[in-house]
Amino acid sequence: MKVFVVGANGQIGKTIVQLLKESDTHEVRAMVRKQEQAEVFEQDGVETKVADLEGTVDEIAAAASGCDAVIFTAGSGGHTGPDKTLLIDLDGAVKTVEAAKKAGIDRFIIVSALQAHRRENWNEAIRPYYVAKHYADKEVEASGLTYTIVRPGGLRNEEGTGKVTIGENLERSAIPREDVARTVVAALDEENTFNRAFDLVSGDTPIKEALKTL
Repeated sequence: MKVFVVGANGQIGKTIVQLLKESDTHEVRAMVRKQEQAEVFEQDGVETKVADLEGTVDEIAAAASGCDAVIFTAGSGGHTGPDKTLLIDLDGAVKTVEAAKKAGIDRFIIVSALQAHRRENWNEAIRPYYVAKHYADKEVEASGLTYTIVRPGGLRNEEGTGKVTIGENLERSAIPREDVARTVVAALDEENTFNRAFDLVSGDTPIKEALKTL
């Protein structure tokens, strides 16, 4: 399938794009915000569209047109305030859901945050971030799309192990960004992940095997 990656220039996004580019079963189209970012991807042979999550639904839908699945891994980043978290992590995600429907795309995967579905377990230091993730996830669940919500723990830049723990209510822990990206790509056509949400941290089970336990 052809996969539209929103947030392609982020750390997880770049890895997802590379994994899809190397895949024998998927193609990739990256969405980025700036033309100079697009040029970097295109020099690497990656089809790219420039669109902004603060723009219109129609613009995002046009960028996604012709794709079969959407992966939303965009985020405002830790250096911005709650205003950008609201505009990107929440409204940007909702716009992308609306754009997917407008473009006739049914498969939708969103990268959320560990325990975003349980208010009592939110990290108080970044509460606005959790609020945004919580309600974005609710919109995804109510969208009618074939969704998967991946809720990773604390993100690390170390090399991935290819082994994870998946569950509905995991305690706070960490995971390499590479393993998050591999889990997202593996979930694309794993039917056990359809219309499911799960926490994700490092563990002892190979990713594909872990997904089959859902």
